[in-house]
Amino acid sequence: MRKETIAAISTGMTNSGIGIVRISGEEAVLVADRIYRGKKKLCEVKSHTINYGYIVDREISSAEKKSEEVIDEVLVTVMKAPGTFTGEDTVEINCHGGTFVVKKVLELVLKNGASPAEPGEFTKRAFLNGKMDLSQAEAVIDVINSENEYALQSSVSQLKGSVKKKINDIREKIIYHTAFIETALDDPEHISVDGYSDTLRSSAEEIIQELERLIHSADDGRVIKEGIKTVIVGKPNAGKSSLLNVLAGHERAIVTDIEGTTRDVLEETIKLGGLNLNVVDTAGIRQTEDLIEKIGVDKALEYAETADLIIYVVDASRSLDENDEKIINMISDKKSIVLLNKSDIDTVISAEHIKEKVSNIPIISISAKEERGIKDLEDKVKEMFLKGDISFNDQVYISNVRQKNALLEALESMKKVIRSIDDNMPEDFYSIDLMDAYESLGYITGNSVGEDLINEIFSK
Repeated sequence: MRKETIAAISTGMTNSGIGIVRISGEEAVLVADRIYRGKKKLCEVKSHTINYGYIVDREISSAEKKSEEVIDEVLVTVMKAPGTFTGEDTVEINCHGGTFVVKKVLELVLKNGASPAEPGEFTKRAFLNGKMDLSQAEAVIDVINSENEYALQSSVSQLKGSVKKKINDIREKIIYHTAFIETALDDPEHISVDGYSDTLRSSAEEIIQELERLIHSADDGRVIKEGIKTVIVGKPNAGKSSLLNVLAGHERAIVTDIEGTTRDVLEETIKLGGLNLNVVDTAGIRQTEDLIEKIGVDKALEYAETADLIIYVVDASRSLDENDEKIINMISDKKSIVLLNKSDIDTVISAEHIKEKVSNIPIISISAKEERGIKDLEDKVKEMFLKGDISFNDQVYISNVRQKNALLEALESMKKVIRSIDDNMPEDFYSIDLMDAYESLGYITGNSVGEDLINEIFSK
């Protein structure tokens, strides 16, 4: 890790009420004192205090007379190590938020002894100084990028150490058994492993269950973080575009009584019940000779193949035909919801008609025109993807592919332990696979990662 005192602008580069320049390192206070003017020098104030004063540019004229230019009126926060985010002395200069003045303050800080911080370097130093583990460090960027309520709650839960605690608990169980086996093998006269395989098997099965729960949570974690890839399908003029407009809260798609109005794919990110739906509105699926419309239909089928959720909009005022049959066959083995639209007028299709063809798919009556049934749709989506209401108090959600892969590796190692026990293998084999699982889990918290990976993660 670099030992230089570093500095960077910690707020967005746009005009705002407040802008913050952060300094971290052994000489943070000394650097700030060179450009600060207040009642006391910053080196004389107590830790974790806010100090009023000015940032000044002190220069020596050619006649060797001191001169200084006031740059801005500021509040300066002084925080002494180790009780800081980075674990180092930290100074935050709160100045006015104009981009020019914030840049000017940073230039002065750099001119007076600090080095420019590399991307993610403040959080990297917090990790390297033991202020957080790697899962918490990764949660910092997730908090910043959160786009819905659940994503924010999940990221804050990880930032508070939910993943760290769970992984450390599992690692402690693994290392306990590893240490016992290694000690017994080194001192067989005093410590016996007779019958220990039964104890180990019971514990290994519990660990496997915990790992499987965490891996399973990654599906919910991905949905929470990235959103649900959702495709709206149906016959032409069934109300797909009207539904998209209702969900989006504005006129995203052109709606007419003319069949085939939507010919291309429309995409919109929609917030529904605290989740993000990455919605794709497709061309109406039907047999057509129109070349452009046919391309749109082919795209609709292609998007539906890879969707997390298919919303099939049925015009309940018209009888089912061969186009509906084609759609029903397509969605029968996929996670789908059927919406019986146009419930505000006389209908000829009921939920019973649809259930005869797809008994395993939920059916909801709606009116996109009158915006009825949307809450039922919201509740059903939450039930399908989050098993209803979720809590971040006692449930850990894995939302990181790197962490999931490490869990899968640890799971495979623990299953090898079980296989070794079943095959009556020597105890040496148990400890080898236990240590592999231990190291894989350490990859999540940062205990078992190399410098290259650390640099890659924090550069993002």
